[in-house]
Amino acid sequence: MAAETVFGKIISGEIPTTFLAETDRVVAFPDINPQAPVHILVIPKSTEYANVTELAAGDPTLLAEMVAVAKQLAAEHANGEYRLIFNNGASVGQTVFHVHAHIIANLEERSLVGF
Repeated sequence: MAAETVFGKIISGEIPTTFLAETDRVVAFPDINPQAPVHILVIPKSTEYANVTELAAGDPTLLAEMVAVAKQLAAEHANGEYRLIFNNGASVGQTVFHVHAHIIANLEERSLVGF
């Protein structure tokens, strides 16, 4: 990734947040603009990948680690039920070009964020 993003600033500590989970390569924190009662972001500490397609091609084990962290957080915050969303490109809503997953949970019946 060439451009610095808000997520890079969070990882470096320049922008403070509360980490809900952290491994050697991944962090997770609440979304500042939640779209559901549970809305958590999972991001790699690496700024190398702009989107999930690049990550899957470049480091599939890191992608698997992100999914494992999401599963753990869903068990802690949402009885294990969740949606995991990766936006891949500006035209589908990606606004920060540092790969990240949205954990969405505890939706009202028939309420689907983004649909």
